[in-house]
Amino acid sequence: MTRKTVAVVDYGSGNLRSVSQALSHVAAGSGLQVIVTADPQAVFDAERLVLPGQGHMADCTRGLAASGLLEAVLHGAAHKPLFGVCVGMQMLLDRSEEGDTAGLGLIPGEVLRFRLDGRLQADGSRFKVPQMGWNQVFHDLDRRPAHALWNGIDDGAYFYFVHSYHAQPSDPLHCVGEADYGSRFAAAVARDNIFATQFHPEKSADQGLALYRNFLSWQP
Repeated sequence: MTRKTVAVVDYGSGNLRSVSQALSHVAAGSGLQVIVTADPQAVFDAERLVLPGQGHMADCTRGLAASGLLEAVLHGAAHKPLFGVCVGMQMLLDRSEEGDTAGLGLIPGEVLRFRLDGRLQADGSRFKVPQMGWNQVFHDLDRRPAHALWNGIDDGAYFYFVHSYHAQPSDPLHCVGEADYGSRFAAAVARDNIFATQFHPEKSADQGLALYRNFLSWQP
């Protein structure tokens, strides 16, 4: 019997090795096989998709279009669980200020640069852009129940971020996790069968592995 696959989409950008290793670790014994693939047919055939991304958003969107994988990713976003990571999350929105770049339009909203020039943190140090390091993510939000992928993960758990831009969904209900860096921003977004994070679960120790494990069993 052919094993069901989780496809980590390889369009030339993203932390593919770390993402696939983390997913493979939590997939052990599940019957799911994690593959890193640049083959559109393998993406079409996969049960679940992970869309990573790092670097400049315009480079990522161009790479996805040039790879021949865009149609398969859009098909997957409409029909199966999809997890976006970092710039892979930002690409899901309509537009980014980074190079005035069009996104995939799967979650209405835009991606904005941190505007923290001259502002000080509580310890008197200046905010640095990009934000690099651990930050708390809050998913116990007043406006809705916590998303299913947060099951077993403490509200306020720490995750690892590296980013200069952050998502701002048009509909607050699509924000399912928030962090604070100068002000609250969307650290996780979701809509229907799509879930995505600005932080890197694969770099976030046990809580990141728990999030990936929940994704593998998620039935949206």
